[in-house]
Amino acid sequence: MLQTPGGGAGHGAAADTGLMSIGAVLGVLREEFPEVTISKIRFLESEGLIEPRRTPSGYRKFSAGDVERLGHVLRMQRDHYLPLKVIREHLAAMERGEAVPLPALGRPGDGEDGREPASDVPSAARIGRGRLLAAAGVDERTLAEWESYGLLTPVEDGVYDAEAVTVAALITELGRSGIEPRHLRAMKAAADREAGLVDQVVAPLKRHRNPQTRAHAEARTKELAALTVKLHAALVQAALGVRLP
Repeated sequence: MLQTPGGGAGHGAAADTGLMSIGAVLGVLREEFPEVTISKIRFLESEGLIEPRRTPSGYRKFSAGDVERLGHVLRMQRDHYLPLKVIREHLAAMERGEAVPLPALGRPGDGEDGREPASDVPSAARIGRGRLLAAAGVDERTLAEWESYGLLTPVEDGVYDAEAVTVAALITELGRSGIEPRHLRAMKAAADREAGLVDQVVAPLKRHRNPQTRAHAEARTKELAALTVKLHAALVQAALGVRLP
């Protein structure tokens, strides 16, 4: 269960209402969802999954209920990899007081071809092409364009890493501002270089004869990945002379 701050300026909450800024919401959510971004929150809002209040000057203000709803949406994406349409229907049913079980991962429907990932990797770490198309709300031609620029790459025929859902959502949102997939090739190249650097650091741990040391490699990879993401964001903000809320 997410723990939302009770108020106070230190949490970015409005003193009289207890509402939180999007930056404060991000801080709360990252305790459970380290990879969530402000762009992801805005994307979920644009898809109608949350409706934060707006100040007269246009700033978003989130209630504790909004934060709980966001956590529920992110949990359904992370643990079940459901398309946004299914999540929206599930939330609507909950609001009507209906007890609706979550669909099982990998169930045919919503654009999924019903094929199970052809590997021994747990299904929670993979998503089929049809389900990715449904979650991103795009057609085959658009997905093929993204693939042509290397922005999305299947790990095997018709199967993608689950993080592809987040990548697709961010590409879509950037597209609304006129940033086309071809413009994002430099970002992909930079991400590949950063990933290579992290992999170079943890490679000795992965090759170690001690099983516990090899197991530590995954935790170390996540730690370094989080640091590189934060550094990348800080460098972009510094270059633009802005500070994200």
